[in-house]
Amino acid sequence: MSDVLSIRVPREIKRKMESLKDLVDWNEEIRKFLESRVDELYRRKVIEEVRRIIENLPETPRGTVTAYVREDRDSN
Repeated sequence: MSDVLSIRVPREIKRKMESLKDLVDWNEEIRKFLESRVDELYRRKVIEEVRRIIENLPETPRGTVTAYVREDRDSN
């Protein structure tokens, strides 16, 4: 399933696009660009949300990680 997206472009751009239609499938070109851009922006958004979550986590007391590693090593 897909939806239709309509945009306006300057006449000069449209004229140039039409002159290149034998070389470029504009629908596919624009679709690929939009997919790529949306993926990029979505990843940035997710990374920013993860950063905010990490910043709000309580700070771990100094030496905690070392203690966990020693505990794990000693349990084997």
